Amino acid sequence: MRADFRLARMLHALAHIHGRKGATSSEELAVMLDTNPVLVRRMMGGLRDAGYVRSTAGRNGGWVLAADPDSITVLDVYQALEEPVIFAIGANVDHPGCAQEHAINSALEVAMAQAAGALLREFNQVKLSAFIPPASA
Repeated sequence: MRADFRLARMLHALAHIHGRKGATSSEELAVMLDTNPVLVRRMMGGLRDAGYVRSTAGRNGGWVLAADPDSITVLDVYQALEEPVIFAIGANVDHPGCAQEHAINSALEVAMAQAAGALLREFNQVKLSAFIPPASA
């Protein structure tokens, strides 16, 4: 399974959008994130639906932050991206009748659920503002 960079990319994009005077186009974000503008629009759409960004059309259109960076958590962004898969490892189902396979799968599922819960709790503690340098005086 390939790594999913959407969360890191959107946090990066949001931090940069915050510091801009005007809207930031999907094309500008795509260059910054080394990806395709269509993918940027798709990812930003979830953030727009959640109320974290607004989009404007036209020549000077693009994306602007619609919420205070201190009110947006990493968990909020993760959820707006439809909760990307956290772990690439999973249970083995080659032998569903095997007691050992069942025991192993159960233990792995419990451990991964606990780890995912801890990670999501941490995501809820980190604000977008943590990635934005303080304004110069």
